Amino acid sequence: MGRFAVITMTDAAAERVNEITATRESAKGVRLGIKKGGCAGMEYTVDLVTEPKAGDDHVEHDGAHVYVAPEAALFLLGTEMDFEKTTLRTGFTFRNPNQSSACGCGESVELKPADLKALAEARAGGI
Repeated sequence: MGRFAVITMTDAAAERVNEITATRESAKGVRLGIKKGGCAGMEYTVDLVTEPKAGDDHVEHDGAHVYVAPEAALFLLGTEMDFEKTTLRTGFTFRNPNQSSACGCGESVELKPADLKALAEARAGGI
């Protein structure tokens, strides 16, 4: 395993990322980020990546590539990205240890930043 990753992906999430990129020419993966919004304060964003940006954290699992925006890394450290299909919703889900609360609709969350020292050590490959 070696290097510590900012986030991890389940097999189901990796399979879905691979499905998304397979149907779009020049897609390299998806970028995971956060934005202000929703009733709890922040929302996760998942965007198609055709050209990775310098500074993105890169996670690969079963050939699926996820890039984490640098400004989101502190809020996403330790998050597990999953994909679920239920009768009510189909989409990516996130188990985030930095989440302090979520709204009732499940679309937005309140996030606290992770320990900056932990992120620096993770990026240096010290964990």
